[in-house]
Amino acid sequence: VLYGRYWGSTQYVPCLHFELAYYTPIEWAIAQGIQRFEGGAQGEHKMARGFEPIPMGSAHWISEARFRDAVTRFLEREGEGMSSYFNELEERTAFKVSGLAP
Repeated sequence: VLYGRYWGSTQYVPCLHFELAYYTPIEWAIAQGIQRFEGGAQGEHKMARGFEPIPMGSAHWISEARFRDAVTRFLEREGEGMSSYFNELEERTAFKVSGLAP
């Protein structure tokens, strides 16, 4: 797996983000025979470039119990919302679903 990331620059260069985060790494991955390129979390604009949305996870340790409980409750609600959101995104995928097993 190749992971594409771009964290900015000190000066504006048109289209630099897409060139560095997507186009050049994808070309390199193809040339190297890498089968999967992970474009990173967030950004519905990535669907137009052929990236399918996938759930991303993270792990955090919060020592303050009250804050930890509040974050846990929020994440439970967010998880339900994200599940619905992913279902909506799947309906807008750029790829045709054939119904045939690979």
